[in-house]
Amino acid sequence: MNTSDFPAPITDRYFEDYRPGFVGEYGSITVAEDAVIEFAKRFDPQEFHIDPIRAARGFYGGLIASGWHTCSLMMRLYADHYVSKVASLGSPGVDELRWTRPVRPGDTLSIRVTILEARRSTSKPDRGFVRSQIEVFNQDKEIVMSLKAMNLFLCRKGS
Repeated sequence: MNTSDFPAPITDRYFEDYRPGFVGEYGSITVAEDAVIEFAKRFDPQEFHIDPIRAARGFYGGLIASGWHTCSLMMRLYADHYVSKVASLGSPGVDELRWTRPVRPGDTLSIRVTILEARRSTSKPDRGFVRSQIEVFNQDKEIVMSLKAMNLFLCRKGS
């Protein structure tokens, strides 16, 4: 399957709908300079995230978003378009998080989600694990971040 259309809408999406091989592309969200600075002042106060003048003279040649800010923007797109609104049980974590290219104010981000694995829990058969590859792209279709996420979803009753 290679489409952004799930077999069920996000408001009626259960474990059984997350099938290995599915590829969905979602976006977009634009990175605002004031949001980059505000986020970094609160959570990652390095000068290349909070001070445009010093950042311009620094290693990156300008202000860049914190990687953690990029994660939060990815999560917004992921939650809005991919994660079930009725069957999500959260996530035990992520693997292989990589920031591969700086994200700058004015960039517009989108995501591509590929389902790598879906397996029903043997200890709790009312739910299943879904492992997905998430790639975050800028407006030039360059990968700026990637990770592998694990999510837990309830199964449909009677499945």
